[in-house]
Amino acid sequence: MKHLKITILFLALISSLNSFATVNITPPVLHVEGRYLKDTEGKIVNLRGFAQTYSPFFNSYGWDNYNVNGCLTYNKGLIDKILLAGWKVNFMRLHMDPYWSNTPGCSGRYEGEECFNETRFRKYLDEVFVPMAEYSVSKGLNIVMRPPGVFPEKIIVGDVYNQYLIKVWNIVSNHPKLKNHPNIMFELGNEPIDILGTDGTYGAHGDAKFENLQKYMQAIVDVIRNNGANNILWIPGLGYQSSYTGYTKYPIVGQNIGFAIHLYPGWFGSSSGYLSFQREWDSSIKPVADIAPIMVTEMDWAPAVYNSSWGKSTTGIVGGEGFGANFKYITDNSENVSWLIFTDAAKMAEFKDAAPAPGFSYNFLNDPEACPWQAYHWYKEYDSPTTSAVTNLEILGGNLQPISSNQQQLSIGSDLYTLVKATYADGHTDFVSAKATYQSSNASVALGSPGRITALKDGSATVTISYGGFQKEVSVRASYFLLLAEAMNLTMFGNNTFNNNTRTLTLTQYGQAGWTFANGIDLSGYKYLVFKFGTLNYPWGTHIRIKDGSTESKEYKWEGKKELIIDLQNITTDNGATISPKHITAVRFWSAGGDYVIDKVYVTNKSDASEESTGLNNTIDDISENDIVDVFSITGKLVKKQIRRGDAIPQLTNGVYIIGRQKVVVTGN
Repeated sequence: MKHLKITILFLALISSLNSFATVNITPPVLHVEGRYLKDTEGKIVNLRGFAQTYSPFFNSYGWDNYNVNGCLTYNKGLIDKILLAGWKVNFMRLHMDPYWSNTPGCSGRYEGEECFNETRFRKYLDEVFVPMAEYSVSKGLNIVMRPPGVFPEKIIVGDVYNQYLIKVWNIVSNHPKLKNHPNIMFELGNEPIDILGTDGTYGAHGDAKFENLQKYMQAIVDVIRNNGANNILWIPGLGYQSSYTGYTKYPIVGQNIGFAIHLYPGWFGSSSGYLSFQREWDSSIKPVADIAPIMVTEMDWAPAVYNSSWGKSTTGIVGGEGFGANFKYITDNSENVSWLIFTDAAKMAEFKDAAPAPGFSYNFLNDPEACPWQAYHWYKEYDSPTTSAVTNLEILGGNLQPISSNQQQLSIGSDLYTLVKATYADGHTDFVSAKATYQSSNASVALGSPGRITALKDGSATVTISYGGFQKEVSVRASYFLLLAEAMNLTMFGNNTFNNNTRTLTLTQYGQAGWTFANGIDLSGYKYLVFKFGTLNYPWGTHIRIKDGSTESKEYKWEGKKELIIDLQNITTDNGATISPKHITAVRFWSAGGDYVIDKVYVTNKSDASEESTGLNNTIDDISENDIVDVFSITGKLVKKQIRRGDAIPQLTNGVYIIGRQKVVVTGN
């Protein structure tokens, strides 16, 4: 009788699991609103998911010989098993693999357009891809369909691959079961690399390349929209889907548009730890993340020993080394990033939420340093956030050191990265930068946002960070080109250093360092950018370049001199193109390696390029016509509010003051 009861309970459990696998769940209907995906109630939605591709090779030869039923049974079964394993997923990337659309025996590029057979594609769209999409939606998954194959290495507006993608999406967006389906989205292509730009050269960065990339992608978008299909579209960038900043100047026109990126260990400076990863994200992705939602459609990581992931790295820790924890932290702070792990769906189906038994080694699925274990539990946390009370709040810098109570010095346009760490009553800790609130005492000078405080103009401000009933204050002082290690980007390339006492910048071999401004700074109101150096001995190849996004100026050199004067109204690239001083995102040093002693860096309107710090006139003239500015001491103390151009100067004691853009020194009267 005892065995009979166990058998009945076991059969009941199996029946329960099977019924769970067959339950139909309707996923939310989504649309793009500003920089977010939102549901019909206006709630922000970020998707978490996985990927499937339908070919014998990627399905471990669980079926073969164009066996439609075998393919559907195998892959539907994997979806059921993934859900039964407890994965809290809500989207899937569906690859319309060229196995089905290529002419059998064709000798062309398997992943290319050469072997594409339209008749076969239409047939198997109906028989394989649409049924898999519909089945997935019935399980509560939004679907992102990507076309067969990948881009060739080099593309040209209107080329054969452009025409191929137009043909594919014309077919797909006209399909009655896909067109305007509320839960089916389209990723327009996979990993473009270089495009022929308007400058006649191939590449992945710069205005000339994105001017043409916009035309290339817009042609595909227009075909879809002209068919009356308003499905959400995910647009790829260049450089294997790593380069996007040019889309801010050459945007894709239309509604329901987002950007699909790929991100693996080593990309975006991630191999050098959190700070370099964050800064490269800010440079490469944040400009488009500020205007549209982002979806990471390829990403994974695991130690190389498992040989089960494309990306080779560890989870690591937030703010330190490793890839996975920093990836999650950075994308969480963006607040509009959907992402998946590119782990084989068959492996995800095998997942069990159990650590190895004592005496047994970790494997790919249960090692916390690999993506499956972490993603499984992170997906659950997204689905059911913790309700434990907060018992402590800490504010750490990007180097994981507590931010001191001393005033933090920031270059205008740059960010102080603030990692907000909460401790909970149940003993666990978490970084809650994206959940905290930020209030600035002077929003024109500095603003707080998830994971950062951004300096906007000369002056001082206190940013109050609040979460879980706790408050912490961070005081900042903002000005241009501070000669402080904490205000500089020393990892543009290489692990460079800056000594605050001697003002010595030390570059590693072929190192790059200087200042980065994620939001850009406007120097158009100044004539010159001036560098004063303390030595005549410079490393080989020494020069400075100025950047606007991915567009970079020519080399500015100063061999044999102790001064470099850059005409801000005439910044040009190597090809003679003009860079506007209205949006400068970086100023960087480069050399083969060695030391620079930097005495001063300043901007000026003086005709002789001297520093504007020789005293005060009777009225304040260095303020734009309609500006209202405050007067601060160099230590950040507010002296007088609301000074206008032409106003009488306030009575100032001896010292150094900041008035508008002008740094002034008062001595005697």
